[in-house]
Amino acid sequence: MKTSDESIGVRLQRFLASAGLGSRRACEQLIVAGRVRVNGRVAALGSRVQPTADRITLNGRPLSTQRLTYGALYKPVGYTCSNRDRHAEKLAIELLPKDWPRVFSIGRLDRDSEGLLLVTNDGELAQKLAHPRHKIPKTYEVGIRGSLTAAEMERLQKGMTIGGERMVADRVFGVRPAGETSTFQMVLSQGKKRQIRVMLAELGHEVIRLKRLSIGPINLGDLKPGKWRLLNDQELAKLSRMG
Repeated sequence: MKTSDESIGVRLQRFLASAGLGSRRACEQLIVAGRVRVNGRVAALGSRVQPTADRITLNGRPLSTQRLTYGALYKPVGYTCSNRDRHAEKLAIELLPKDWPRVFSIGRLDRDSEGLLLVTNDGELAQKLAHPRHKIPKTYEVGIRGSLTAAEMERLQKGMTIGGERMVADRVFGVRPAGETSTFQMVLSQGKKRQIRVMLAELGHEVIRLKRLSIGPINLGDLKPGKWRLLNDQELAKLSRMG
């Protein structure tokens, strides 16, 4: 006789996340709004379901679990990180295979930035990894106009308050001057909106290139702009441990 949670089903919000409807919090909002029904009845938050036996619908449309997909994408400059944006000319999600289940990005890169983007339809893992308390480090290659001085590096690493928000870089290293520009690497675990650009603007530097090289244990590697790859089992295990 089974005594595990599986014997009494899975939490409804977890099932909805596995069906590709977003993070667990987003799925909870769908339930609270009364848009989800189980066997014809409006579902309650925290209820459990048997996916193979119960009829689960969203706005009257039957739902089923999708295969869980985890990928790394090199987002080029000019692409927007959104599944739907009528103001965006190009969506990063459109670079992925058409036969993939509906996926979404873990975190974002602004339109003028490029580099590593993680995509998945595992809403539960995505929510864990995106939560600020985990402080997952992300490494960026930054190009600026002008030279980054030792004093400026120290200030970035000690932190600064801009617009009432405290911003700090975990590490700044590998400065390479090249004429009127400089390139270096910066590690962040905060993830404030446009944080690198804002911090460097405070120092009087314009960012001319911003490329994300890694997210936690996942590296961009030799991926080319616009290309993707599936994460391997070892990478998934490392991500799960971080979350």
